Amino acid sequence: MHITNISAAKAQLSALIEQVLNGQEVVIGRAGKPVARLVPFDQRATPRTPGVLRGQIIIAEDFDDLPEDIAEAFGMEVR
Repeated sequence: MHITNISAAKAQLSALIEQVLNGQEVVIGRAGKPVARLVPFDQRATPRTPGVLRGQIIIAEDFDDLPEDIAEAFGMEVR
């Protein structure tokens, strides 16, 4: 495994990206030790669909009410 140091990676970023696109693994290191790996961006095959769980999640009526001891710990007035 070849490790490219950070300063060389800065100077040769375009070439390193081309290597990644050609299927090669690019490892960037500091002081000879690997710290990062460049990999191809893997975009999801199907985009997220908002609202998939609509109607399946129920929020309790007292969701926003804090217990008295916790409210006092945060300096809030207890009703």
